[in-house]
Amino acid sequence: MQEKILILDFGSQYTQLIARRVRELNVYCEIYSYDKIPKIDGSYFGIILSGSPYSVRDAGSPNIDVEKIRQNLPVLGVCYGAQMLAQNNGGEVMASKIREYGRSNLSMIKENNPLLVGMNLGSQVWMSHGDTIKKIPENFEIIAGTKEVEVAAFQIKNKPVYGVQFHPEVYHSTEGGILLENFVVKICRASQSWTPDLFVETKITELKEKLGDDKVILGLSGGVDSTVAGVLLDRAIGKNLYCIFIDNGLLRKNEFKKVLESYKKLNLNVIGVEAEEQFLNNLKGVIEPERKRKAIGKTFIDVFDQESKKIKDVVWLAQGTIYPDIIESKSVKGPSATIKSHHNVGGLPDYMKLKIVEPINTLFKDEVRRVGKVLGIADEFLKRHPFPGPGLGIRILGEITKEKLKILQEADDIFIEGLKNENLYDTVWQAGAIFLPIQSVGVMGDERTYENVICLRAVMSTDGMTADWVHLPYEFLAKISNEIINKVKGINRVVYDISSKPPATIEWE
Repeated sequence: MQEKILILDFGSQYTQLIARRVRELNVYCEIYSYDKIPKIDGSYFGIILSGSPYSVRDAGSPNIDVEKIRQNLPVLGVCYGAQMLAQNNGGEVMASKIREYGRSNLSMIKENNPLLVGMNLGSQVWMSHGDTIKKIPENFEIIAGTKEVEVAAFQIKNKPVYGVQFHPEVYHSTEGGILLENFVVKICRASQSWTPDLFVETKITELKEKLGDDKVILGLSGGVDSTVAGVLLDRAIGKNLYCIFIDNGLLRKNEFKKVLESYKKLNLNVIGVEAEEQFLNNLKGVIEPERKRKAIGKTFIDVFDQESKKIKDVVWLAQGTIYPDIIESKSVKGPSATIKSHHNVGGLPDYMKLKIVEPINTLFKDEVRRVGKVLGIADEFLKRHPFPGPGLGIRILGEITKEKLKILQEADDIFIEGLKNENLYDTVWQAGAIFLPIQSVGVMGDERTYENVICLRAVMSTDGMTADWVHLPYEFLAKISNEIINKVKGINRVVYDISSKPPATIEWE
């Protein structure tokens, strides 16, 4: 039985980050909404309660009876989770006179407390809350504080139940990793046995048992997720896996041919389908971003259905769904909303009548890459930047035409190849060019021009949930700008996007 930590989500933007920090300790964990708590069996070693955008003082705010569900398991409440523990046990939570956001430092740490062992006085922590615990219940004790926040951390006396009013999962809490390791490894006694090697071994065995001699089809995208899913399935069922790689006309320059050749090196059974005209016809006159995504998604399903019918007796559809796709596509009673519709979760129409298998749907993006490494997949796949499912279709603002696609493909190719040539590609998490729906005046030779604008975008991230823009060298940006303007007909201006996520998203649509 896989030992695991249960993370209950109350809608915090940081919930996934808690999970990633636990996974980095080689301990498996799962996120569930607070109102969809799984049966607590012997596989669970501890429970973490997330933060929330709500206030525990609000009527109807998320709430659970922790004592009823924990079954003597250790519990760690983070921010909202800590305030809920305090209030539900007779403590008092009030609105802070000063909203407590940003860096703070621990000015008191209770010596030898199991949660805080190894943390130093003055340790920097990250606060992000509008409420504060004014009074703790009688059976609680304060184990850490700051100058501004008396109850920075507490423990229920004689119980492994803790609460912290700061966020140990964020990088700004410099010793937050120590706190989480203390809780997960020392207090919960998780064995740190969940590794990429173990995942590969158990997943292949699981797939063999689940799929047997059934036929499976998989839509490949050229990205790391579907590739790793494909290789895992190939190791499990071999010739019974049929991969379909569709050229929707929205891929990068020459990508269809290059990726198809690369897949053959992996010995995957791949069928290449050229469907550019079908996609572009269905996108004529479509401007609104969500309609674009839906049109691209529907066309993909139609083409995929046409091709899958050529393969007899298929039982399963495989998808390269990863864990963030599932979390982002489920609402936690309001706090976390579905932001985009392009995640390949629940997009299968009823008429296809296929069962779903998702080999990597418990993994974060960086974990997928580590699993791919164990499987021996080449860096050309594993180190590829993430690329959106709708492709360049959501990097052309406004209506998509063949002319705009060609311009964008050329500009994007210059940018990406430039990053590779200057050894910058691997220092960037995701990069690409965006075709803007505006024209600007320029001068080329002795003539004035009125042509299009290309925006360059490069961000650093670990899982796409948050992202910072990359400070690419000015000299590099100048070189790429000149090359795009000189070589790509129809472009006379290049700009660079310096927005981070949040508040901006990585893609423009």
